[in-house]
Amino acid sequence: MIEVNNICKKYGRRTILNNVSFTINKGDCIGIIGTNGSGKSTLLSILSGTLKADSGEFIINGKNALKHPDIIRRLIGYVPQDNPLINELSVLDNLKLWYCNSAIGLKKELEDGILKYLGLDSILKMQAGKLSGGMKKRLSIGIALAEHPPILILDEPEAALDMVCKRDINRYLNHYLETGGTVIITTHDENEISLCNSVYLMKDQSLTKTEKGLIYDYEQ
Repeated sequence: MIEVNNICKKYGRRTILNNVSFTINKGDCIGIIGTNGSGKSTLLSILSGTLKADSGEFIINGKNALKHPDIIRRLIGYVPQDNPLINELSVLDNLKLWYCNSAIGLKKELEDGILKYLGLDSILKMQAGKLSGGMKKRLSIGIALAEHPPILILDEPEAALDMVCKRDINRYLNHYLETGGTVIITTHDENEISLCNSVYLMKDQSLTKTEKGLIYDYEQ
């Protein structure tokens, strides 16, 4: 089991996260919903190691990953809302930056692995900055999986994408879960919520487990 215990974060006097806690079993998916600005992205940034919490724990394999950055690097793939790509480089060169420790691994993934599954093998020469939003998101996911992490954290991966891209990303997430991966995702999308074993609502700086499948009025 993976545990998030009492995560707190403030900016000045403003509290963003107040004792946020949840648990997730390995191989499961949890969804986090809530209004823009409610703290969802802040929480994921902390869990991915890109932002420091004021206090709290992220327990993986019995250790607090927030105090062991190497655990996060080895075990977590992170897909932020913002584009992490170097737009001036080709798709292949972006991939090489992340797969640089395993050239054989990159070749294999392009031939019959995750990068092939995401359709990246057919666009390797394209400049990343000229890709559609959907292909940029697929490339971001491919980069996040360079080390084959068992945990994938995604911040609204299907936001502003067309239906075909949403379907394909949703299909991949199903595949990742079926092969034993664990997913933490923020979303407003009902198709993504359908993947989740549990759904939590972020409101008033805290996280509350709520019933899956409902249409939420976040302002209530």
